[in-house]
Amino acid sequence: MVDKETRTVSEASVPGAQAIARAARLLRLVTAAGAAGGAVGDLARDADLTRPTAHRLLSALRAEGLVDRDDATGHWLPGPELYLMGSVAASRFDITSTARDIVRSLAVRTEESAFLSVRRGDETVCLVREDGSFPIRSFVLSEGVRFPLGVASAGLAILAFLPPHDVDAYLERHPELAEKWGSSHSPARLRTRIRDTQARGYAVNPGLIVEGSWGLGAAVFTRSGDPQWALSLTGVEFRFGGERLAELGRLLLAHAHQLSTRVSSSR
Repeated sequence: MVDKETRTVSEASVPGAQAIARAARLLRLVTAAGAAGGAVGDLARDADLTRPTAHRLLSALRAEGLVDRDDATGHWLPGPELYLMGSVAASRFDITSTARDIVRSLAVRTEESAFLSVRRGDETVCLVREDGSFPIRSFVLSEGVRFPLGVASAGLAILAFLPPHDVDAYLERHPELAEKWGSSHSPARLRTRIRDTQARGYAVNPGLIVEGSWGLGAAVFTRSGDPQWALSLTGVEFRFGGERLAELGRLLLAHAHQLSTRVSSSR
């Protein structure tokens, strides 16, 4: 995903880029909607399009096999061509096969739900979910779900270890975070949480997305030291307190370090 600034320049300077950018936003929203798919009205609203424009673009994407439509519900779903394209692209970008056993180990060791997310522009996208044995779970995050950097624990962990000028630029690009996600995501409070994450080594989300659902996140780094991915844990609040929080953080950091080492040695 390109950031808002790059997207604006591209849409203004490249013929046909606006239509492509709109279609790409719809594709991302359709895939983020998960197995249930997305209603055209919701997709249009989230893409900042009129309903007729969204329907026209979705119909064009359907003709190319990039999206599909459930006749029973009317919801739009990822199409077969996306799967074929994704299979080819996976050989360059996908680390799920490299990381899955580490994510599973994290879920087993902690008994909580464990995740791998990747940074795409100004967002994180969940790639892998593995559930632990504890029967009460949080369902804030699953494969394909996207959050802006700094909102979920994975995105906060990545944001905290970006260069300071990148953090400043990101916060300037996204003044809407506090309005959309609550006052805890104001620039001042995000900067405080970034400093806490840097000092602790991992991010803590104390129920800021869904009340009572906590998350921890730790960055996973490329060979050159860029925070490109994150491992995270989610669970109910009473499982994330006191000494257990510190133990969960220790296990999370150990697994994140293991994955960083594996990624660096394999690329």
